[in-house]
Amino acid sequence: MRIRRILAAVVATAALAGLGLTGAATATAATAQGAPTYVTPSECRQGGGTPAINEPGNYCKGGTHDGEQVD
Repeated sequence: MRIRRILAAVVATAALAGLGLTGAATATAATAQGAPTYVTPSECRQGGGTPAINEPGNYCKGGTHDGEQVD
């Protein structure tokens, strides 16, 4: 009987630890994708792009920062 309780406790602990790791990974992924990125006009140019400041959205066109908003 005692072995069953210990085994149940070990299984429950492992299950809760696994859920905690899964939740942390999901939260990290949501934060990384949800945050908008901004670059300066000089960063846009240094990355090989052209800052389209006068166009709607103020985006960097081309280069490594293509599609990121210019601030």
